[in-house]
Amino acid sequence: MTTDEVKTNKPKTTGSDAMVKKWYVIRAISGKEKKVKQHIEMEVGRLKLQNYVAQVLIPMEKYIQIKAGKKINKERSYFPGYVLIEAALVGELPHVLRSIPGVIGFLGSKRGDAPIPLRAAEANRILGKVDELSESDAEMNIKFMVGETIKIIDGPFNSFIGTIEEVNDEKKRLKVSVKIFGRKTPLELSYMQVKKES
Repeated sequence: MTTDEVKTNKPKTTGSDAMVKKWYVIRAISGKEKKVKQHIEMEVGRLKLQNYVAQVLIPMEKYIQIKAGKKINKERSYFPGYVLIEAALVGELPHVLRSIPGVIGFLGSKRGDAPIPLRAAEANRILGKVDELSESDAEMNIKFMVGETIKIIDGPFNSFIGTIEEVNDEKKRLKVSVKIFGRKTPLELSYMQVKKES
């Protein structure tokens, strides 16, 4: 064999460039997604599998919770119980991932079967949602209803009590009727400016 023939007969399945990485969904115990992600990253580092695993993601959404009249920014898993992984699942890697504490298995495959990757369109849709969630502002996690009594906690009418006349969930706005100097006055307020009266 000549040196020219050796150069052209390179193995096609070795090396990180030749490995095809696909997106898979790992089912995890709900509430343990962050721990599962940490364990996966630790195992990948310990076993030097960085060439096989490109990234591990937990799509998170921001939301605002009101406790004792104060707004608290929080995050939660957008797909509770699921962790996304971009990897070339070859050799013992699927077994390594299944044996991580908190992992139930791979979405769409039975115990012992080969993991089924997401279709490209599904992966792109989910990754688009991940990007959208990371760029979006925190949203109120409270449902308001017409007729409910609220207290204004921000703006010129701070500490006034009012009744909800109209709810616009899409824009996160309320039309509220407030008594000012004995007269009912309509106000338009954002979800952030009010809290439910208990």
